[in-house]
Amino acid sequence: MKKYFAEGIGTMFLVLLACGSAVLAGPVIGGLGIGLCFGLVLVCLCYCIGGISGCHVNPAVSFAMFLSGRMKGGECVGYIVSQLIGATIGAGFLYCLTRMGIGYAYGGTTEISGSFLATNVLQKGATPMMALLTEGLLTFFFVLIVLGATDSRTAFTKFGGIAIGLALGLVNIVGIPVDNCSVNPARSFGPAVFDPTAWGDFWIMVVGPTVGAIIAALCWRVFSGDKKAIE
Repeated sequence: MKKYFAEGIGTMFLVLLACGSAVLAGPVIGGLGIGLCFGLVLVCLCYCIGGISGCHVNPAVSFAMFLSGRMKGGECVGYIVSQLIGATIGAGFLYCLTRMGIGYAYGGTTEISGSFLATNVLQKGATPMMALLTEGLLTFFFVLIVLGATDSRTAFTKFGGIAIGLALGLVNIVGIPVDNCSVNPARSFGPAVFDPTAWGDFWIMVVGPTVGAIIAALCWRVFSGDKKAIE
């Protein structure tokens, strides 16, 4: 049970701190700062709970691990449930914070959604297909980095957390202008629970990352030559 608890706590802090950077400091630090915050939070979590649960804190990562033969189906489901619960709790804390300030200049809003929780919604000028392709490609890159950095045959596994954190930061810097960047269905789910206007675009944040995770797992199978993966 401790690994599921670790995944829940980790995802909670990912949403609270990373999304919180957009909500509480967005206008000051901008997209670059928000992206860096996402990456730095993940680096910290990797070295905190990586030895307990692997620090997936992302259903797309857990699904790719399942496809790659690194975890069983039931375990994967348990991880995803824990991540969704953790993300909801993290978003709940963030929601409470936004209701405590009076006249505070919160960030994290968009042209379409009045959300104060950095929800994943299409930004001005972005289309569903543009966002879907962006989510798929960015998740493909991010999950591929995770699979490579955590492979037991890789000589750089001790520094895997740094590579993974940098990858998340990079994809957020690119994806935020499109749809606030998800590459993580749990990260999208938590804030959406408190902002119903985000559900209209939520399917993109599930389909895109799922397809990206599948392609990453297939690609890593080719790279690694692991015949047991995805069988």
